[in-house]
Amino acid sequence: MPATNTLLTINMITAKALAILHQKCNFIGAINRQYDDSFANSGAKIGSTLRIRLPVQYTTSTTPALSLQNTVETSVSLPITNQYHVDFSFSSAELTLSIDEFSARYIEPAIAQLAASIEAATINMMWPAVWNQVGTAASPMAFKTVLQARKLLLDNLTPQSKQWLLRINTQDNVDLVDSLKGLFQSSTQIARQYTDGVMGLSGGFEWAENTHLSTQTRGAESATYLAAPAAQTGSTLAVTTGTGAGIAGDVFTIAGVYRVHPETKVNTGVLQQFVLTAAYTGGAGNMAIAPAIVTSGPNQNVSNSPNGTTSTLTFMNTASVATGLSLAFHPDAFTFATADLVMPGGVDMASRVVKDGISMRAVRQYSISDDTFPIRIDVLWGAVPLRPQLAVRLVAN
Repeated sequence: MPATNTLLTINMITAKALAILHQKCNFIGAINRQYDDSFANSGAKIGSTLRIRLPVQYTTSTTPALSLQNTVETSVSLPITNQYHVDFSFSSAELTLSIDEFSARYIEPAIAQLAASIEAATINMMWPAVWNQVGTAASPMAFKTVLQARKLLLDNLTPQSKQWLLRINTQDNVDLVDSLKGLFQSSTQIARQYTDGVMGLSGGFEWAENTHLSTQTRGAESATYLAAPAAQTGSTLAVTTGTGAGIAGDVFTIAGVYRVHPETKVNTGVLQQFVLTAAYTGGAGNMAIAPAIVTSGPNQNVSNSPNGTTSTLTFMNTASVATGLSLAFHPDAFTFATADLVMPGGVDMASRVVKDGISMRAVRQYSISDDTFPIRIDVLWGAVPLRPQLAVRLVAN
């Protein structure tokens, strides 16, 4: 009796591919993931946009008199602007492989590349939006820096309903494990530092290494930039004097402009950190910054505006020098979204699968010229900093 061949269906291929993609992304897999099923029937195209609501903020009244205030909802627009895909081909004979064999030979290497590309692009879109920073650029990563990051998240009232996360570059992991080796004891968690070379769960964070986090290089800003005129608010900062171009992601403080408690609005005595949200050509002009300077109301974040005379800018790290970069964050600091792509007609097979908020489409066609089946696997995605105040950069050597 002849053997029965089991042919691979496109659904089997798609499901296996998505499982591998999900497994390989320890940053995307950890952050907020939005899946928009409104495109399930018609399919989305590049440029489709999601709108995500942010929490409403209010102020507290301290007198018996009624003090009504408006409810103002804000949102973040998340454009789905990236269509990444991986394409390969296999023969009709190879359709008789088991799904595990097919996965090992074709899907695994293809999706590893796709996952790495999406993960790296997402990280490089997110970290430049983070204005909170701790650490010393010229020193090895220390455990105290991790605790300082935790303190900063607590000071920003980061919710503790979800596990906080720490994604560190490989050099930071080396330095941290080495610095803590003298604390060895027989518990399973500490022992993993020696058996696996990783930290695991420690300091209030779930740790993982990520090779896409490596370094950041500050721009060439001088120490003579001055925020002027006085009484500025908003996300544009006018500066006079000073030289040197800035890079999106450069962190700085403004003399005399302090962070306030997010709820009570009491001056903390700690300078508020800001970040350039766009490249700056240098000299007098207008810098695009985050967070926006807000001096009153429910969204107040600083004690006062720059005074225009002594409000000098101090940029973190060393000009034009690469600095090690790691990230501590709450999952809702960032969001990653996918949408269902259009299902094409007139092809051999097409399938879509959604797993944990990630949608993937696979399309297979037949090539009569060489008896092969070209296949493409696509992810239509976008990412945006949702609440960047819930993240902290950790810098080291």
